[in-house]
Amino acid sequence: MSTKKKMKLKKFSFHPITAFILLTFGVLVLSWLLSIFQLQATYTIVRPENLELESVFVSVKNLLNYDGIKYIISNAASNFASFAPLVSLLIALIGLSIAHASGLIDAFIKRVTLNIDNKKLTFILILIAIFSSIINDVGYVVLIPLAALLYLANGRNPLLGIVAAFCGVSFGYGATLFVGSMEVNLISLTTSSARLIDPTFHVSLTSNLFIIIAFSIILAVIGTIVIENLVVKKLGKYRLSLEETQELEKLTFPIEEQKKIELEINEKKGLKHAYIVGLIIIVLFIYMIIPNFPGSGMLLDMKETTYLNQLFGTNSYFQDGFTYMVSIFFAITGIAYGVGAKTLKSDKQLIEKASDYIKNIGSLIVLLFFASQFIAVFKESNIGTVITAIGANLIKNLSFSGIPLILLVLIVILVSNLFMTSPVSKWKILSPVVVPLMMQSNISPQFAQFILRAGDSITKGITPLLAYFVIYLGYLNIYNKNREPITIRKAISYAMPCCLIMGAAWILLTIGWYLIGLPIGPGVFPTL
Repeated sequence: MSTKKKMKLKKFSFHPITAFILLTFGVLVLSWLLSIFQLQATYTIVRPENLELESVFVSVKNLLNYDGIKYIISNAASNFASFAPLVSLLIALIGLSIAHASGLIDAFIKRVTLNIDNKKLTFILILIAIFSSIINDVGYVVLIPLAALLYLANGRNPLLGIVAAFCGVSFGYGATLFVGSMEVNLISLTTSSARLIDPTFHVSLTSNLFIIIAFSIILAVIGTIVIENLVVKKLGKYRLSLEETQELEKLTFPIEEQKKIELEINEKKGLKHAYIVGLIIIVLFIYMIIPNFPGSGMLLDMKETTYLNQLFGTNSYFQDGFTYMVSIFFAITGIAYGVGAKTLKSDKQLIEKASDYIKNIGSLIVLLFFASQFIAVFKESNIGTVITAIGANLIKNLSFSGIPLILLVLIVILVSNLFMTSPVSKWKILSPVVVPLMMQSNISPQFAQFILRAGDSITKGITPLLAYFVIYLGYLNIYNKNREPITIRKAISYAMPCCLIMGAAWILLTIGWYLIGLPIGPGVFPTL
């Protein structure tokens, strides 16, 4: 009986590409049905220049009609070309492929990570993944491919590294080790909403600094425990291919003494070259973000008045070009290693080896195309905006205060996050309601902003509407050795233990911080 049930379930599992196509058609039908029932909502936004409230009416747009089909066909190319994960991934892979082709990544793994305990390595990976959210979504495109190589070289399941990196970035997105782009983007909305109650209220950029540092370390510990004790069991053992076995043997198997001595000399020389060149590149990049020195500050938006806005603002050159900077770093240090270690004979050899590394992403490119169409169509339908606006009205109409209000806001945010993954877009709708209500309940606007960060992180990694979810899904399938592809449902199931346990930690720690009254930043507390 159970075998028959399993066979029936298999019939309903679709390849991820097919799933995104069906999801797109599902959105079209859903938009038609919801428009028939006239699903709509009104929300308010704050005009920062005069602190006036403006009502915005939004309704579900029917896309299963002449105009909807015309939009889908005419915008398919632009939706794909402007899809952030596509551009970011291709740029990141250029640098990573050169570093891998030269042997730099293998040499670094062999001499550094092979000597690190598995749990410590997972902790370091998750902590770096959490920290990476300081600059938007760079962690998804850099750490996921790197984590797969790292775990494979350490004789572990590369899928485990992919899941660990993805969960670290997604479920730790609201916690970093310093103020970053998310803070800069949210701060103006929080300040404007707070001034509806107190016209002189000021929210500093470091107002969440203490609590995000503490949460980043705590979540990294919890994530490590979950990955090493639960997710590793779900994934099982990994069967190495012949090519992967040969690559692993190069790192771990003993070789002839003379060749070993020669190889070690070349590796040390190559790594020395890479370290020196890498340090020079880092110094140059740092100089580019220091203002008021000769030729410095070229990556800053000097139209902004504060340094953090210059560094992480909407038009910051540093923020917009960071993925390219990382790619340049890997490419140049890779070439430096190859020259020093004598692993590169010519530019032709480098290009051929680099091309071999990225030859398996063809199916991922196709997956990115259909995912971009699905996300664009869903956004055009306004379903996510309506759901978030309904959530804002629910908070406004229920007269909660204290912990019940905090829990209600968290629930609304984590539910709306399944349909609207941008924290700034959600906060634009929710902050004019949430911040004044919390201030009237003696909860500080700064803590309200942190609650947004918490709710946004809890469910970020379990929705296919997250643009970077497709990179996670694509890399799972690149390293998948089973005949059956890893579906969207299965990919979510791998991340679910982290979602549930790290999510519970977010909620319990947030409430605990509020009850104890610990400072959340310099001179800032959960209460007013």
